[in-house]
Amino acid sequence: IYQVKGWDYPHLVDAYRQAEEIVRSTHMTALIHVTDLTQPQGHSTSGSHERYKSQERLLYEKEMDCLSVMKKWIIATKIASDSSIGEMEDEVTRKVKAEQQEAWEEYLNPLYTERDRLLVILNRIDTSGVEVSMTSEMKKLKNLTTLNRKNIVSIARQTLFKIKAKGVSDFCQLDEFVAEAMAINTYRYGSDLVEERVVAESDQIVDPVYDHHSEKIDGRLIINRCFDQILARDPRVFIVGEDVGKLGGVNLEFEGLNNKYGDYRITDTGIREATIVGQAIGAAARGLRPIADIQYLDYLIYALQVLSDDLASLRYRTGGGQAAPVIVRTKGHRLEGIWHTGSPMGMLIHGLRGMHICVPRDMVQAVGFYHTLLKGNDPGLVVEVLNGYRLKETVPSNLHDICLPLGVPEILTEGRDITVVTYGACVRLCLQAATMLEKHLGVSMEVIDVRTLLPFDRQHMIVASLKKTNALIIVDEDVPGGASGYILQQILETQGGYDWLDAPPRTVSSKNHRCPYGTDGDYFSKPGLEDIVETVTSVLLERNSSLLVPKNGMKDI
Repeated sequence: IYQVKGWDYPHLVDAYRQAEEIVRSTHMTALIHVTDLTQPQGHSTSGSHERYKSQERLLYEKEMDCLSVMKKWIIATKIASDSSIGEMEDEVTRKVKAEQQEAWEEYLNPLYTERDRLLVILNRIDTSGVEVSMTSEMKKLKNLTTLNRKNIVSIARQTLFKIKAKGVSDFCQLDEFVAEAMAINTYRYGSDLVEERVVAESDQIVDPVYDHHSEKIDGRLIINRCFDQILARDPRVFIVGEDVGKLGGVNLEFEGLNNKYGDYRITDTGIREATIVGQAIGAAARGLRPIADIQYLDYLIYALQVLSDDLASLRYRTGGGQAAPVIVRTKGHRLEGIWHTGSPMGMLIHGLRGMHICVPRDMVQAVGFYHTLLKGNDPGLVVEVLNGYRLKETVPSNLHDICLPLGVPEILTEGRDITVVTYGACVRLCLQAATMLEKHLGVSMEVIDVRTLLPFDRQHMIVASLKKTNALIIVDEDVPGGASGYILQQILETQGGYDWLDAPPRTVSSKNHRCPYGTDGDYFSKPGLEDIVETVTSVLLERNSSLLVPKNGMKDI
């Protein structure tokens, strides 16, 4: 720990030099505590510090301003005289003002060009015989007190609306101007949220391959084999999180890996989700490929601010100039206990635009997404199904090569009567419901696993299913309107699915509250098999009761 005064330039340089030497030679952390700093403004330039600082403090800040004190130090040590410093200050002031004016003109010139182009278009529009004056619109455009793209485009769009409303037919050029401006500025202010290419397109996809030699093992062992292979193959990869090292993870998915690869590759941390993610961001920005392990899905909330503000937005706010390909790994959904049963997927979907969010139904699928994310340069979140670690899964012969696409759902059962869209732990329940409905009522249910929520169904496979079934149910473990609200918006609005429905879409979700501890709490709080079956039959009855003909000859269902 180095303590140094903010105005003491020689000792500041010396402190940073010593700290750098220590950090680089020992890999220990150094802290430089800079004291006696002044704050010449408030929190922002819009909040004057005179309103809350005493006269004594304001006087201190004037006398102890670092630049003023440094100037006195330069004069006292005879590095320069007061007059020569004054000449330098005058010259720098003139130079900065000239560059400021040049930069301002460089900023304004393209705006003048856009404005003048719009003026020419407005001047050509014939509005004779209607109550819309191009003269007033042009005057408004010429007299803008603030010239920016918002004002230019806003006037163009409002004018276009007015002349169309009045029946003016001469609007083609203005229509083209607005369309072009919206396209350019949508890209200018909205590009680089993620990489322009989405990794694992069709030429990169490697699906699981099974043969008669395929063994069945616990899901946790599949994850273990995956990370063992990744760590052996890529020295840039390391895993950091609570209990991942010596314990091997609370579900033993890292068992034996710390002994094999050491503390630097499988690193234990304290209970501090925010700094686990922060540590990963810093490493990823310097070229490493960290996997940040967050013990349970609920605990991501502790790191949500860092994930949202610092990680998910990094590529966007730097115009594609920076990337931090952090993989955040967590597990959740079907677990008992109020701090372990949340599935805040809606919160994550809406707060983490700029990250890929993968929600695999089993561990083989999770392996495919880890390989996919490691091929790209975007951050990603993989939410594994917690109760899947002890379930047996068949191991593909190509486990180490699986690469699954982002934004491509999978149709698990084809059906003709209703489309059920789900993900994660609910997939198994939906498949059970499909079997039960087919067996007892002859209902043909199409079950679609979306697999990733961000991106979502880039090929619009779900609306293609609706064209066949004309009925839709979303099954989701989030609260009502959580992830299911987002999924419905994507299907109904983005994909135009509403046009193909014969009955209102329905959602099956958790209750509004957290799940109480115990099996009974889980049953009455989370969506279950019976909830899905009853909702499907309700939708089909609403659409056409003749569709439901019990196979056992019952007259009522």
